[in-house]
Amino acid sequence: MDSFFLLMQGFETALTWSNLLYCLIGVMLGMVIGVLPGLGPVSGTALLIPITFGMEPVSAIIMLSGIFYGSMYGGTITSVLVNVPGEAASVITCIDGYEMTKKGRAGAALGVSAIGSFIGGVVAVTALTFVGPALSKFALKFGPPEFFAIMLLGMLMIVALMGKSLVRGLIAAVLGLLLAMVGQDMVTGEFRFTFGSIELMDGIDFAVMAMGLFGISEILLNAENPAKVTKPEKVKGLLPKREEWGPTLKSVGRGTGIGMLLGVIPGANSIIASTFSYILEKKVAKDPSRFGKGAIEGVAGPETANNAHSGAALIPLFSLGLPSSPTMAVILGAFIMHGLTPGPALFTKNPDFVWGLIASMFIGNVLLLIMNMPLVGMWAKIAMIPYKLLFPIILMVILVGTYSLNGSLWDVGLMLIFGVIGYILKKLDIPMSAMIVTFILGSQLETSMLQSLSISTDGFLIFFTQPISAVIMSIALIIFAISIYSGVKNKRGNLADDVEM
Repeated sequence: MDSFFLLMQGFETALTWSNLLYCLIGVMLGMVIGVLPGLGPVSGTALLIPITFGMEPVSAIIMLSGIFYGSMYGGTITSVLVNVPGEAASVITCIDGYEMTKKGRAGAALGVSAIGSFIGGVVAVTALTFVGPALSKFALKFGPPEFFAIMLLGMLMIVALMGKSLVRGLIAAVLGLLLAMVGQDMVTGEFRFTFGSIELMDGIDFAVMAMGLFGISEILLNAENPAKVTKPEKVKGLLPKREEWGPTLKSVGRGTGIGMLLGVIPGANSIIASTFSYILEKKVAKDPSRFGKGAIEGVAGPETANNAHSGAALIPLFSLGLPSSPTMAVILGAFIMHGLTPGPALFTKNPDFVWGLIASMFIGNVLLLIMNMPLVGMWAKIAMIPYKLLFPIILMVILVGTYSLNGSLWDVGLMLIFGVIGYILKKLDIPMSAMIVTFILGSQLETSMLQSLSISTDGFLIFFTQPISAVIMSIALIIFAISIYSGVKNKRGNLADDVEM
């Protein structure tokens, strides 16, 4: 009941005219980002961090969160209408969504997507309301060894799940950790990896790095291979047939469960959630042959799963300070930049912020449902903006945003360097998501490790003598071992195929 009363207080914060406006702006920007091919929640959130400077923390995070879950809604529209996913999690929606469009049922596909997304998002935020505070109370028992163990677990899971190769994932993780070490050592006070540069003494600015890695690299890649978007069909009939309601609602229920479960697991991003949902829907279907030919369950389940994942991913972020996806890592960076520290103390030290943000998510999901159903045609037209007009605008936003951080051309130059690095990493198929997560968590990981060792009489054994940290470390080592085994097995399988050929 305490959570319910605190949530009601949160609505007082969220329903102020300024926060309502920021919520509306956030979800509208998120929709645009989701609709435009080549962008996505990670890139969009990273690019728009600079416009939150000077804003109150609660308003800033309300807007950034709106961009995050708004882009999940928006990515569906082009997937269904023109077979071009606006963001990665909507790739699965293309399979049956576009087939429904070819049969003249684009409206029904978009309708069940919007309804499923709304239900998944609201249920996940409700879970955050009641599970988040309980988990944070449990996490208050954590000391430095436990925080080190859980951050290491999160990193290893993200490295294992984010890329096609464990080696590439480890390369990205090591790069992120090295970049996190640039600046002043927290223990000795000495400067590391600054190469005599005054600008690097305070470390690398997260926003500069994120805008380069995700923004400039996306511009370079999409300018190289622009997506071809055809004129979308006219949308009509936004609701499914009467006999389709039963199977559709069951798919929505299963998608909600899968999305919420995977949302709290580090590394299990929304792509995995939507893929798992699609596989499950195909397995439980009486006639699996319908999938790939316009099955409405193949749209409802995955779309619900990726939006439920978005809300559930906030549970470990708020309660443990642990990002469970790349976008959560970007939002974690925004938290830190606004002087907030996600973790067990967030619910007690910043209750107005937490409950105001949670309440705004309920409001944001309602706004998105209202905006999606009647305005589908308008969003589809946004996807038709020519790339030769779109990319100069995005580039200008990035350059101005970077310069506005500190009024420094050094930041602009560093951002462009990270843009080239991001382009190269994407070409080499090295997951930047793992890199950004380890960069964000690197300093916290180092601090927890040093604090643990300072109170330990047995050195690194402290991580295995404390019950909670011992369990978490054991799980982390098992996951790492399984990842190595899977990588070796896949490599041997590929070699065997090459030999047979």
